[in-house]
Amino acid sequence: MMVYGAVLKKGERYYSYLGKVFAAIGNAQRNYNWLISYPDCFPATPEFGALLAREHCWLTGEELTEMIRQEDFQWVWGVLSGFAKDISWEKVMEYPVPDADSPGFWRYPLVLEHPLASLEIAAFDSSMTLLVSREKKHVDGFRTFFSLSGDLAEENEAYQKNCVKGGTHYAD
Repeated sequence: MMVYGAVLKKGERYYSYLGKVFAAIGNAQRNYNWLISYPDCFPATPEFGALLAREHCWLTGEELTEMIRQEDFQWVWGVLSGFAKDISWEKVMEYPVPDADSPGFWRYPLVLEHPLASLEIAAFDSSMTLLVSREKKHVDGFRTFFSLSGDLAEENEAYQKNCVKGGTHYAD
């Protein structure tokens, strides 16, 4: 199955505000359960801070949507992996937990960090947001909403070709 991706690293004053990302994907986040791994963010709401102080947590799409509706705080680091609602927490935890600092996000062809995920959103050092999805419509919506975003697959392919020539990558 194909995997599609987008990278947002220009055109925004700050990156990884999920309210805008959710709008860009047509609020499809509601259709998934979410594993949030290695979050580095600073919500003012104490309950959100306590939840996101963990190495990882599990939320329904409705819970995640409500959290961001109440407080759309900036994410510095973290991976939000969306799973079909029929995939259990136990099944998800049979695999390594995704990490935003993983070199896997820079592979070509693209892959999802978690093999059971349908969609992943990664906050990368407050400097960019990555969206990787099995559904092209999510990436198309993201690319339309954020007109200065790029095609992650094209960038990763160019990076791999450039590495052979001794070049560098923006994530190095």
